[in-house]
Amino acid sequence: MEISRKTDYALRMLASLVLDPDGVVSVRTAARESGVPYSFARSIQHDLALAGIVENTRGATGGMRLSVDPREVTLLEVVEAVQGPVLVASCGAGEDGPCPRQGSCRYTAVWCNAERLLRSFFSSVTLHQLVADRVSPVFEGGFRLVPEAEARMAAHVAAEA
Repeated sequence: MEISRKTDYALRMLASLVLDPDGVVSVRTAARESGVPYSFARSIQHDLALAGIVENTRGATGGMRLSVDPREVTLLEVVEAVQGPVLVASCGAGEDGPCPRQGSCRYTAVWCNAERLLRSFFSSVTLHQLVADRVSPVFEGGFRLVPEAEARMAAHVAAEA
């Protein structure tokens, strides 16, 4: 999985809103301050509004403002609002449904568990923590190897989650 430029730009634009959650920032100002091309910023604003993360205001003092509490919105929610579901592979949820090899593939458990780990990592931190508190999650957990049948069962559970 690769974090898109659009997601990077969206997170930059949201930073000023997180620091002033009651304020309104014009898209032009957010774009300039974040180093985001204005036309791209408009598209990002649209995606964030569709996801309910920002609301748009019109008029001379219009722009966008947070419509959610930044202490409750996770990094995962923003990533998925801008670029869609966080997927490592399409084992369980591809465009054409689950992979037909899912039941016999030796790698399904690896991909599904990597996806679960990534989703968990992104959902472990809020916008407020990242921007205002300036803290980030770190991974300090370990891994264990399990028999293939157990790994398949874990992957099946992860694909359904």
